[in-house]
Amino acid sequence: MEFDFNNVKEYKLYQGLRWVAKLYCLKFKITYVGLENIPKDGGLIIACNHQSSNDPIVLGRGVKRTIHFMAKEELFENEALGIFIKHLNAFPIRRGQGDTTAVEYAENVVKKGYILGVFPEGTRSKDFKPARGKSGTALIAKVTGADVLPVSIYTSDEYKKGTRLTVRFGKVIKNEEFGFTDEPHNTKELKDATKRIMGEITALWEEGHCEK
Repeated sequence: MEFDFNNVKEYKLYQGLRWVAKLYCLKFKITYVGLENIPKDGGLIIACNHQSSNDPIVLGRGVKRTIHFMAKEELFENEALGIFIKHLNAFPIRRGQGDTTAVEYAENVVKKGYILGVFPEGTRSKDFKPARGKSGTALIAKVTGADVLPVSIYTSDEYKKGTRLTVRFGKVIKNEEFGFTDEPHNTKELKDATKRIMGEITALWEEGHCEK
């Protein structure tokens, strides 16, 4: 399906389906830690490790604010599924092809004061551990001046009924902490920022399950 990258929209269906997400997530044993670290307003990037197609649902279940997620382009190839995903405020990105259109749309999401949800690794981890991140998240943070909220989803098993998940929200990384300059193609800056973001996510993940 065709996606309109010219306008950032917030579809009402998203909030309605949050209740569906809550019911769906009852199949898992989820503990959310650090929800108080989520800013109540303003543009923000939520960066989380990625291990299941259920990750956006699990995050959306815990975060009251609307999240606009990047989603792989293949999900939009089916017309019905594409329309449904679009109304969940997701937008397509061509992975591994330097999709500048999707990146610009992501920048506009943040600039308009919404939350952008990204999985910096770019694909799902096969061993449940956080992997090396790609520089796209850092690039968006640099261009928009947005802060980044690191999040980890910890589990040691496939997502199925009864799977235990611990979702940890870390402390916001203020944009100025990255030390970005005005140099447009400073790859070292982006690599360092990506390393910082993934380092924070990994540290949260290594805390394991919450024992509350």
